[in-house]
Amino acid sequence: MASASQNYLAVIKVVGVGGGGVNAVNRMIEAGLKGVEFIAINTDAQALLMSDADVKLDVGRELTRGLGAGADPDKGRQAAEDHADEIEETLKGADMVFVTAGEGGGTGTGGAPVVAKIARSLGALTIGVVTRPFSFEGKRRSTQAEEGIARLREEVDTLIVIPNDKLLQMTDHQVAILDAFKQADQVLMQGVSGITDLITTPGVINLDFADVKSVMSNAGSALMGIGSARGEDRARAAAELAINSPLLETSIDGAHGVLLSIAGGSDLGLFEVSAAANLIEAAAHDEANIIFGTIIDDGLGDEVRVTVIAAGFDGGAPPRRQPGVQRSPGLNVNGTRNTALTPPQAQNTPTATQVARGPQVMGSSSSPSSPAQPTFQNTQQNNPYSHQAQPPVPQQTGFETARTPRPAESDDDLDIPDFLK
Repeated sequence: MASASQNYLAVIKVVGVGGGGVNAVNRMIEAGLKGVEFIAINTDAQALLMSDADVKLDVGRELTRGLGAGADPDKGRQAAEDHADEIEETLKGADMVFVTAGEGGGTGTGGAPVVAKIARSLGALTIGVVTRPFSFEGKRRSTQAEEGIARLREEVDTLIVIPNDKLLQMTDHQVAILDAFKQADQVLMQGVSGITDLITTPGVINLDFADVKSVMSNAGSALMGIGSARGEDRARAAAELAINSPLLETSIDGAHGVLLSIAGGSDLGLFEVSAAANLIEAAAHDEANIIFGTIIDDGLGDEVRVTVIAAGFDGGAPPRRQPGVQRSPGLNVNGTRNTALTPPQAQNTPTATQVARGPQVMGSSSSPSSPAQPTFQNTQQNNPYSHQAQPPVPQQTGFETARTPRPAESDDDLDIPDFLK
């Protein structure tokens, strides 16, 4: 019989569907992601045998004879539907279900919406975390991916789409194709761990499942940004990198729900955390529900890592970044602070307007650092999100625990002579 304490733990299940999804699950297991149950679903029996997932479902036994879906989403969908009862039995009891897949193929593209629909029908908070294929994978795969993403969006509470092409902006030009796909798996893992860590990892500021659910339930499209930095002003620099991450095809401006995770060592300071939180707050919607948590991990050394999940946009989709519209005056790709496009009076103290309009910053570097990683992640030799932070910038102090509504403009504010009143 489960202990009383176990009854209060959220049951989180991560389901990898298809080759890309199962690869992402394998990477999460290797990295030591804790507090979740892993499920691998595939039509390729050979690939499934290589997975270390807690539960493996071979959904291609009859339809594909275990040989895969042949990049045919219809086969992937049919295979999942044929085994819907097994999938439902596996997902029962979950409070939160992540459905992860690489879009564009057969099993992941066709099967992920089926899995998500079953999970949601069981009452689980259902979050999709998928990748959009590289351009070099061809037009057909790209078209299938867009159709699969559209179908999956209808079946999940929140959908995070990671564009693989954006990863090319964060890697060396000499990167091997195998490493490029591994990095895509790594980002899928970070999308999942960035949310689950807030629930399962103790922190100074703790969050629970209800907090996360308040942001992600029926939230529609979501964005994920990751940034990390070291040295002075590290937390603010990491936050700037997160909201200007190349992974973000769109801006977080206007997000009504934001999950903010700040991870660092035991020396993580109150005021530096406040500065990072204020930066994210300024970029979101005025009425945004910002769920904020900290994770203390001495394995990070002097590195601070910021993960931002933004959701709940007006109309169900985030605003597209317009060409030529500049983002906040953050860091250049070499780690230096960009002030060339910032008015002189605005270079010292960033404002909400600056955060929304400054130059786009890529979280990559020609020679990224190699910080120690927490226990749930692999030690990365090339961390595309890290930069050496620059000297501190004057920043706000203290947390903003409540939003002050902007005063409405009124004719009463005008200085009108008495004889005209």
